Amino acid sequence: MKYRSVFDIIGPIMIGPSSSHTAGAARIGRVARTLFDREPKWATISLYGSFAQTYRGHGTDIALIGGLLDFDTYDERIKSSLEIAKDKGIKVSFIEEDAITDHPNTARLIIGDDYGQLELVGVSIGGGKIEITELNGFELKLSGNHPAILVVHNDRYGAIASVANILAKHAINIGHMDVSRKEVGQLALMTIETDQNLSKDVLEELKTLPNILQVTKIDD
Repeated sequence: MKYRSVFDIIGPIMIGPSSSHTAGAARIGRVARTLFDREPKWATISLYGSFAQTYRGHGTDIALIGGLLDFDTYDERIKSSLEIAKDKGIKVSFIEEDAITDHPNTARLIIGDDYGQLELVGVSIGGGKIEITELNGFELKLSGNHPAILVVHNDRYGAIASVANILAKHAINIGHMDVSRKEVGQLALMTIETDQNLSKDVLEELKTLPNILQVTKIDD
């Protein structure tokens, strides 16, 4: 299927033949790009359920890659994202998976370069809205609809409270918070959605706290 314009598949208010398969997919890709914090050199994308069955016709493939290129959902370059990625030397592969997932519109993105990689599972839940359900093996629930910080930390007493205290000191309200860990006493991940974007000074203060290893923000 050829698209004359990106607005044939993704409108400014996320309208197309399927906002779940296009706008939502673009947002999943862009969250992955934000968390990776740079342009990847390669991407392996596994598609499940409805995504796997209809991704070419609904533009899910170009939307995911457009997101990885840091294009917003209404960016006209999305329609040429596969060609743009190829011109940049980014190797892209799609895998149609048979496994049954909790949600039919599910994608697993593994992206990387010479310095590292990131693995993320995203779900498009309808109307352009998404949930990130897994990051590098950690289970989480991230909507992508609000400013958020992801805090990797040692699973130690007081780590969560110290982060909450810093946010309270700067009058930053927490809308949703979730903590995931692989094993007791090992690495853990705080996912915190807030009512406002965090300044660079707040992020730097969080990074100085004991047992805090990495802080990544996602602006609204």
